Amino acid sequence: QVQLVESGGGLVQSGESLTLSCVASGNPFLIYDMAWYRQSPGKQRELVASITASRRTTYADSVKDRFTISRDGTKNAVYLQLDSLKFEDTAVYYCFAEIGSTWNIRDKSPFWGQGTQVTVSS
Repeated sequence: QVQLVESGGGLVQSGESLTLSCVASGNPFLIYDMAWYRQSPGKQRELVASITASRRTTYADSVKDRFTISRDGTKNAVYLQLDSLKFEDTAVYYCFAEIGSTWNIRDKSPFWGQGTQVTVSS
């Protein structure tokens, strides 16, 4: 059973940094796009950053130039480096991945991590 396991959240002060990690366990066959989303209380879940299998990245305007997404194919992992954190970055951060069970692209399914809390004090 494939699962996404996140780690790295915590409490930091404004201006500090954190690194979030997410590993796909359970021997995933083929990982397509990976991404990080976040959700604050009372708000909808929003896309923070995404990275394709060919390492093409996209970022939300609010985190561009502060956050960096990367992935390691040998570890089935995706990372999010959060620099210059602001109070408004406080949220639960979720890892997301599209994972295929065969070489047929139609066999891919979405997977979510359990979420990790990032709290930034002002």
